[in-house]
Amino acid sequence: MNILIKSATIIDPKSEFHNATQDVLIENGEILKIAKSIKNTNKYEEVKLENLHISQGWFDSSVSFGEPGFEERETIKNGLKAAAASGFTAIALNPNTNPILDTNSDITFITSKATNNAVTVLPIGALTIGSKGIDLAELYDMSTAGAVAFYDYKKPIANPNLMKIALQYAANFDGLVCSFPQENKISGLGVMNENITSTRLGLKGIPALAEELQVARDLFLLEYTGGKLHIPTISTAKSVALIREAKKKKLDVSCSVAIHNLYFTDASLTSFDSNFKVLPPLRTRDDIEALIQGVKDGTIDMVTSDHSPIDIEEKKVEFDHANYGTIGLESAFGALQTIFTTKKTIDVLTKGKQRFGLEQSPIKVGNKANLTLFNPDSKYTFERGHIKSRSKNTIFEGAGLKGNVYGIVANNKVSLNQ
Repeated sequence: MNILIKSATIIDPKSEFHNATQDVLIENGEILKIAKSIKNTNKYEEVKLENLHISQGWFDSSVSFGEPGFEERETIKNGLKAAAASGFTAIALNPNTNPILDTNSDITFITSKATNNAVTVLPIGALTIGSKGIDLAELYDMSTAGAVAFYDYKKPIANPNLMKIALQYAANFDGLVCSFPQENKISGLGVMNENITSTRLGLKGIPALAEELQVARDLFLLEYTGGKLHIPTISTAKSVALIREAKKKKLDVSCSVAIHNLYFTDASLTSFDSNFKVLPPLRTRDDIEALIQGVKDGTIDMVTSDHSPIDIEEKKVEFDHANYGTIGLESAFGALQTIFTTKKTIDVLTKGKQRFGLEQSPIKVGNKANLTLFNPDSKYTFERGHIKSRSKNTIFEGAGLKGNVYGIVANNKVSLNQ
């Protein structure tokens, strides 16, 4: 793959060309030259785009597709096209398929299906067999096949002793254990945040306490066991405070927040639109402000689209009976740009790489090209036509976003939006 990128503003604090507008020459997937002006003597494909910016390739730590078993939701092939079109050069893929990804061969299936693609897929193996929360899965065997973490997607581990053993066992091979922050005995049959809005709408609520109890429990267990813990998609102010204190104690803990939990409050549910039914639920403005501050000060390590395709049959039903989840790859960048500066947006879209075992790839001569191409300034309303995913269950339809993605250059391949 040989291309010449013309007049691109480089957003990469680890590069000597940060904030400079340069030409970038790439040969055989490697950055050969960066200069103010490069002549195209070899007649390579040229990339010239309006207000072109480039950064290190983006990473999403929580993506679900469907294949195997739920191909009607999303296939690996089309899901990776959607990820590339959304600017992501790497994704961590959740194990919530059918069957659940809980063995060495399951992980091998995913890695083989995703080979020879511009987007790198990092499989996450289930923490327990069948994600049933009873017995640990084959964690070490899955790690040898390429699993980068272990997580029962959206299913909390009720048994604290099982979580203790998981942390202790995974520590033997530097494995990353993920724990969904919800105590089901507290959340009960709740379907949205417990607040004045849930009372007004007559919907059962999920208290913030349900999340915070689980976070506190897991942090106590981590302090006892050691090991590496990742808490995905926190949603409350108290969770931010608990993790901030844990980091002051030097515990090896990281966390993420879903982009929609930074953008929408529970007041958005007044129309009973099931696309707004997500887990953890949308919370209050105070929670959003605390989450944004947590992102800014580094307490929250990364943001995620928490991309979760759902069949229309599981969304076009009464709110109580609808499945949780929203797609989010396509809207991720544009939504973040309405909340943070471009520099901070790029930071939170790239800094999760190391936690999941990916090396950073600064924009420097001699490095492999791992780039996202984008225009940070365009403003638009997000519509169904922007969706590349097979499922269309987006919480962001009709939302005003800022910034669009041109595509990616990664793994010696170019994937640009038409």
